Amino acid sequence: MATVGTVIRIIWLQRVALTLVGAAAGFAYYTFVGCEGGCPLTGNPWTSTAYGALVGFLVHPGQKRSSAPNASTPHQPSTETK
Repeated sequence: MATVGTVIRIIWLQRVALTLVGAAAGFAYYTFVGCEGGCPLTGNPWTSTAYGALVGFLVHPGQKRSSAPNASTPHQPSTETK
C-alpha cells in the first residue's frame, strides 16, 4: 500500500502535468484560433496560456474514494430476525 506522501506526490504530479497540458492547449488555441487586438482572452498569448493552465489545473478529478468497506474493519453480522 502506498504511503500518504507518495499519494500526495502522485496527485500533485498529475496536477502539474495537466496544468502544462492546459497551458500548451491555451497557447495552441491562441496560435491557431485566436484573434488579434479586440479579443481580451485570445488576443494575447500570455492571457490565453494562463487561462489554459488554470483550466488544466482545475480539470484534475482529485483522489477517488473507494465505496468498498474498509478491509481492516470486520463485518458485523446483522442482528435482525425474520
